[in-house]
Amino acid sequence: MIDPWNRSPRGDPCGRPDWETAAASTRDGPVIGELNERSLHRALKAHYAVPGSLTEQAIDGYVADIVIDGRIIEIHTGIFWPLKRKLPRLLERNRVTLVHPIARDRYIVKPTADGQGIMSRRMSPKHGSVFAIFAALASIPTVLAHSNFTLEIVITVEEEVRVPHERRNRRRGGWTAVDRRLVEIVETHRIEAMADLFSMLDAELPAEFTTTDLARAMRLSRRLGQQAAFCFRAAGLSEICGKVGNALVYRRTPS
Repeated sequence: MIDPWNRSPRGDPCGRPDWETAAASTRDGPVIGELNERSLHRALKAHYAVPGSLTEQAIDGYVADIVIDGRIIEIHTGIFWPLKRKLPRLLERNRVTLVHPIARDRYIVKPTADGQGIMSRRMSPKHGSVFAIFAALASIPTVLAHSNFTLEIVITVEEEVRVPHERRNRRRGGWTAVDRRLVEIVETHRIEAMADLFSMLDAELPAEFTTTDLARAMRLSRRLGQQAAFCFRAAGLSEICGKVGNALVYRRTPS
């Protein structure tokens, strides 16, 4: 099978990444990448930046959030589909850590009409876990196979700010989310390979399992069970061995 992440180096003839060859520059204001940052992204970037690190660096045609000792720290709070081009290009000649937050607890905050106060603040009944990563990872499941790639899942407590917008989001009673704010970092999971995620579930799975079994082991929805099954199969950790009704049955791939 062709590895889509294995590409030939391009650019500098010495194989150096762009950030090493670029001249240092000072800025009087925010660069383009900073203008569209929301609160959660900005807070995580501040958390990961250390003295001497570089931010908003142009590398191989893209802007990297942070560069520390030759490693790119890329913070992404949404789905991973928009990274399908960016990550392969950066991984050609750079080590990359992708940071993704998942809210264990989320408070829904509704500000007053003048924006100067808080009308209400309540805990959302939905709670995330490390396994929610499969919703994002399903769009680029083979990235964890790349030797230059590391995934850091940051479990957080967050605030989600909502404002009135009747036409945009009627299912939320006319309120729409406009920002996410970091309240607390609870823990961080460093994932080097898809097998790291599978090992968290392995003991709770039977020899042959379905997406329902995966969902039950994760204590999450069957949809996430389906996404997890897709990721494990793409990584070569499991294979289809039959069907029960319309449900596919999987087993661990022999090592």
